[in-house]
Amino acid sequence: MQPDFNALPVFALVAEERSFRAAAGRLGVTRSAVSQTIRRLEETLGTALVRRMTRSVSLTEAGEHLHAQVAPAIAEMRAATEATGSLSGRPRRQLRLAVSSIADRFLSGPLLANFIEANPDVQLDIVVTDEEFDIVAEGYDAGVHLREVIEQDMIAVPVSGDGRQLAVCSPAYRDRFGVPSHPRELAAHRCIGWRPAPKAALPLGVRRERQGIQRLGRAGNHHQRHGADDQGGRRRRRHHLRHGGELSRAD
Repeated sequence: MQPDFNALPVFALVAEERSFRAAAGRLGVTRSAVSQTIRRLEETLGTALVRRMTRSVSLTEAGEHLHAQVAPAIAEMRAATEATGSLSGRPRRQLRLAVSSIADRFLSGPLLANFIEANPDVQLDIVVTDEEFDIVAEGYDAGVHLREVIEQDMIAVPVSGDGRQLAVCSPAYRDRFGVPSHPRELAAHRCIGWRPAPKAALPLGVRRERQGIQRLGRAGNHHQRHGADDQGGRRRRRHHLRHGGELSRAD
């Protein structure tokens, strides 16, 4: 018969106190409840564990052996639960964040500074990257990315207002090469290439109609090119915090 492991802490207390009544007082139960628990444990193991006397109990040889084996494990479990309970107060651990390179407002703004001020025992580990990857699988607690690249099953809360992304050039470049009248014409201009990762390659001619923007590329050049839309050469972006852990709640 499988022993009742819940009876082992009760037995350990009886062994420490050498008394059913004292063990019952520490557990907040009756003396008879403790006695019955020990009796069921003895029946399961098929041997006597304690010698019952009028005002106290003592351990048999089998009881001494069992107590020597289970007492260290029970003490470790108590210490582990107490240590875990102490963590429920002020947060105190490393917090890993994966942040997009264009989330400059998050990195330099008051949100991050206020969090550090309010949680001095939290160590921030921030990786700035534009790669799209599973932050949970990679061991990150949260990530800060643009809304349109966040997976649908992630919990997301905004951490910044709307931002604008512009296609710009110097006056000298404008005078020399002119201004494109449509985003597709950027493919013929000397744009500064950008890619989310060193080995990342973008498909040619990927369009995002609903955002009024194109991502264009030339054969042999897989850099991402940002164009302007027809509504004044800009589009709005908002950074969102996506959660893979316990940075905050989004109830």
